[in-house]
Amino acid sequence: MTFQLRPALAGDAPALAGLICELADYEKLGHLVQTTPEKLQQHLFGPHPAAEAVVAEVEGVVVAFALYFTNFSTFLAQPGLYLEDLYVQPAHRGSGLGQALLRHLAQLAVARGCGRFEWSVLDWNTPAIRFYERMGATVLPDWRICRVTGEALRTLAG
Repeated sequence: MTFQLRPALAGDAPALAGLICELADYEKLGHLVQTTPEKLQQHLFGPHPAAEAVVAEVEGVVVAFALYFTNFSTFLAQPGLYLEDLYVQPAHRGSGLGQALLRHLAQLAVARGCGRFEWSVLDWNTPAIRFYERMGATVLPDWRICRVTGEALRTLAG
């Protein structure tokens, strides 16, 4: 299969929103999705982008994406690249798209002088865990994600 990786463009917002919904359904989290093309347009392509994305096209159709942003390691005193989401449509899995997306982001992290390239994976997603380990990732057993959203976030903010 021939595919092309490229930075996401503003016109990709509808395709990205659709893929994000597919990812959420796969992760059994579809009920949490509030993504719209308009929100993506604002936060990825607006005047102050909060994240970036790279897409994979097959025959001109966006079939996969990786959304990422810069974070910072105080221990390394270096920026890092954080992969928020990577998704390849089921029909295109096993074609090298996921591997190409991860390699692309690793190259980007090296070019930007990042000390780390990190992401999270759901503990039940054994195929993804095995894939990431084959790619050289270490799944850290001692770390847990802490999250504050919605009313709890507003309460914490005072």
